[in-house]
Amino acid sequence: FLFVFVFTTNVIWAQNSEKFIVTLDAGHGAHDPGAKYNGHTEKEITLAIVLKTGKILEKHSDIEVVYTRKTDVFIDLVERANIANGAGANIFVSIHCDAIARAEAYGSQSFVMGINKNASNLAVSKRENSVITLEKDYKKNYKGFDINNPETIIGATVLQEQYMDNSISLASKIQEKFTQDLGRKNRGVSPAPFMVLHKASMPRVLVETGFI
Repeated sequence: FLFVFVFTTNVIWAQNSEKFIVTLDAGHGAHDPGAKYNGHTEKEITLAIVLKTGKILEKHSDIEVVYTRKTDVFIDLVERANIANGAGANIFVSIHCDAIARAEAYGSQSFVMGINKNASNLAVSKRENSVITLEKDYKKNYKGFDINNPETIIGATVLQEQYMDNSISLASKIQEKFTQDLGRKNRGVSPAPFMVLHKASMPRVLVETGFI
């Protein structure tokens, strides 16, 4: 994953003359462990990936890395987007691990902000979005959003269509490198209504790096 992401970032950065700002978001944290299986915990894996990726990117003087978290802490979903917006980030990448009851499931998948009727994609977004109930003021911060009806954030999706093409391009490059260089099963790029993405005002991608 480190090779895939660093390569992809360098390709995009090469097209820009200014300093390229990358916000890396390690999914979950603290009392929100994410998926757990056989001694493995999502929050620990995502943080390890983000810290290693960030360390490599920081070797490039023309790349600035912003982290939503660098330790085992809980960050509200809306605050993760606020951190990226405040930093003026060029891209926002949220790292996660997938989970499913079927042990034979494997591969990597990337998501962009959008609405998808596919049952499995909606299940992933509902699981990730359920984190908001752990937040102190979630009813206020996410007024009008229904976890069981992700389409309630469709308005935000329409308003940010200007970032869709670049988000898809970034996600597609990540998926291509997963397949070409790591031999990973490519589960594709799909739209899904992820709360962690919808307020980030730049190209943004959520990557399910693999299954726990």
